[in-house]
Amino acid sequence: MKKINTNHRFLKPFKNIYILILVVFVIWMLFFDSNSWFIHNELNNEIEDLKTEKEYYKKGKEKDQKDYKKISSKEGLEKFAREEYYMKRENEDIFIIEYEDSLKLKDNE
Repeated sequence: MKKINTNHRFLKPFKNIYILILVVFVIWMLFFDSNSWFIHNELNNEIEDLKTEKEYYKKGKEKDQKDYKKISSKEGLEKFAREEYYMKRENEDIFIIEYEDSLKLKDNE
């Protein structure tokens, strides 16, 4: 059998017990601990995603507040009901004009 050369220059630092303990500690903290570097990296990425999502919802909330202000008056509510739900007053006729490019055609026709 071949004997391992313990005088190798790469193995010399590992003869010191303090360096060996330090290497084991660093490996433990990087990979195995519940507060490892990889877990922190994943959590930081998740925080960034949540911040982006928060900004998206803030913009949506601002848009909804503007829309709410528009329909909070009687005229705004009537306009919204006429445009979105095709509501009408009594004794009033509504004509909906659709253009060819806005129609959804069936594949069979």
